[in-house]
Amino acid sequence: MGWTLTVAAVIRHGNRYLVVEERDKTTLKPVLNQPAGHVDPGESAIDAVIRETWEEAGVRFTPSHIIGLYPLMAKNGKDYLRICFAGEAADIENARPQDTDIFACHLKTIAEIEAFGPRSSLVLECIADFERGLQAPLSLLRSIQNDR
Repeated sequence: MGWTLTVAAVIRHGNRYLVVEERDKTTLKPVLNQPAGHVDPGESAIDAVIRETWEEAGVRFTPSHIIGLYPLMAKNGKDYLRICFAGEAADIENARPQDTDIFACHLKTIAEIEAFGPRSSLVLECIADFERGLQAPLSLLRSIQNDR
C-alpha cells in the first residue's frame, strides 16, 4: 500500500489557532484538526490546501510557506504524508464549515487543543514546528508534470 498525500493549514490568530471539530472515524469521538484533507488527482498541494480550508472552515486561505512534511502511520492502518502549510485567512472570526463532516470551527490555544483532543499527533506537531519557526518556500513544490 502506498502513501496517501494530504495537506493541512496552520492559521494563527493572536495566540489561538483555527481548528475544525470533526468525528474520529475509529473512536467516533469529537476531535480537533487543522483544516486538512486529501490532494485530489491532478490537483497541486497548494490548490488542495486552499480548497480544503474553504470546504472545512469557509475561509480563504493564502499559504505563505511550508512548515514541513509529516509521514504518519495512522491507527486506521493507512499511511499518510501530510504537507503542512502556514498562512493567513481573511475573516477568520467568521469561520463556518462548508463540509457536513465538520461540526464547528474554533479558535483555540495549544492548551485547549491538547485538552479537547487532537485527531492525530500531527496536529500539535505541526503547530509546534510553526512555533519553532520552521519554514520552507512554497517554490519547493514543483508543478504537476503530465507525461501520460
